[in-house]
Amino acid sequence: MRPFRPLRPRGPRRLTALLLFAAATLFPVATPAAAAPAAAPVPVPGTLQPYTIDAVHSSGVSSGGYMATQLHVAYSGTFSGSAAFASGPYNCAQNTLNLALYACMDTMQNLQLAQLEQTTRDWSAQGLVDPVANLAGDPVYVFSGSNDTTVKRPVADALADYYGRFGARVQYNRSTAAGHAWISPLGPNSCTVTQSPWINNCGVDAERELLGHLLGSVAAPSSSPGGSLIQFDQNAYAPGGAAAPLSLDDKGFVYVPTSCAGGASCSLMVALHGCKQGYGYQGFGTRFIDNAYLNEYADTNDMIVLYPQAVPTATLDNPNGCWNWWGYLGDSSYARHGGKQIEAIMGMVRALRGTTPPPVTDRVTLSSVDAQDGYVKAAADGSAPVVGTLEDSSGLALGRGTDGKLNRALLSFDTSKIPAGKEITRAYLTVNRSSGSGDPWASPASNKLLADVTTGCFGACAVEASDWSAAATVAGGAQIASFSSGSASSTDLSPTALSALDRAGTTQVRLRFESAQASTAYLFVNQSTPVTLTVEYR
Repeated sequence: MRPFRPLRPRGPRRLTALLLFAAATLFPVATPAAAAPAAAPVPVPGTLQPYTIDAVHSSGVSSGGYMATQLHVAYSGTFSGSAAFASGPYNCAQNTLNLALYACMDTMQNLQLAQLEQTTRDWSAQGLVDPVANLAGDPVYVFSGSNDTTVKRPVADALADYYGRFGARVQYNRSTAAGHAWISPLGPNSCTVTQSPWINNCGVDAERELLGHLLGSVAAPSSSPGGSLIQFDQNAYAPGGAAAPLSLDDKGFVYVPTSCAGGASCSLMVALHGCKQGYGYQGFGTRFIDNAYLNEYADTNDMIVLYPQAVPTATLDNPNGCWNWWGYLGDSSYARHGGKQIEAIMGMVRALRGTTPPPVTDRVTLSSVDAQDGYVKAAADGSAPVVGTLEDSSGLALGRGTDGKLNRALLSFDTSKIPAGKEITRAYLTVNRSSGSGDPWASPASNKLLADVTTGCFGACAVEASDWSAAATVAGGAQIASFSSGSASSTDLSPTALSALDRAGTTQVRLRFESAQASTAYLFVNQSTPVTLTVEYR
């Protein structure tokens, strides 16, 4: 049952990151005259107040389209449907910038749709996203222009296909000659171009199409928005209380029609701009909000529109102010529960719905016990295991070394330091790459770095050769995605792995690749710093 997701008929969004969702090629062509927003509402300072909200939807363009899909899939118990312009399937980048560029925008690499589907189902089973059964029957609107060379047509095709695999009701507009843009009757650009402000007029009312599909039916838009555009502080909803470290603006906006402010039952649309379209990007301001043609429909269809805002980073992680759909700033949870931008937006949604936020969660970060850490190497069949000797000089080895042996790392944590009487809600590992050779995640293709968890120790708590194949309490209780430098966090420990944490003593974790590499491909982790286990509780 999804009590907050009713559908009712409606009546009377690193150096190579510089390339992501920028206008890939700027065409210096003249733009036609477009209908100007009639008295676009001026933002007024305020806060997010609760309203009577009966359904929640997401929409977005480009990186905002990816984020709209992430919200819908991760929290399908809250979102009843989604609309995406110029973007691709859920989790397409798989926390890898290379895939984002060459599989999820261009088509030089396979975006692995079957794997994306299976990962979604696996995450659903692990509780990392809401149950995928929620997606069946959900309305989804997909738009791809034939002149979009930034996110190419097969990528958008894959988005429609992805949703179809879960039984969603997909309406796909692929018959328009649009460039890479949000499509609106108020767009100042001609249809076929890809250039700022990335809002194109194609002679079609895409908002009527998408809202009609999501809401069931729509009344004609108002000629001039008569509601209030409220500017609020996004810091209040950012995990940790600070928006900027998450590449979020401190300013967000919400459009509230007078009917909704007066107590009418209303739907909520979360509308996500694309890269270079955020309020704080080089003076872009409210152009996306003013020209998206959603406020006009909001007035006549009892719909509140939430406009969260991303902002560029001062570093090269996200210089174009894109939404996080490839895992920048080290957020490996970006597409699922716990993703920092997702959780910030969910906090805004909860505030507007007046729902009780999750209980305040405290956390403790435990460093692995250096004296008990180490690694073990053995043949692929587990024979002739020995304890590795390069921990001090190189770190903990994982994968296949130059000697043909397979390496597994052992970590000990004093989990008695988790406060007694508290409910553990989440836990994850963080490792730091020291060095390596080759890509052990690619040999064989889609190899997985898994974390086995055991209550107590695998044998003796000090590393011993038998730890290579000793039985774990929970095998594969978490996974660490491919990373080539810096640090990476695992997925959340599964519920059974959380239960295996020894509240009275030591918990050991074994890191291992699921499959044996065919040739030399390895990495060393945590040469100078310990692996950490972060445990959240309430």
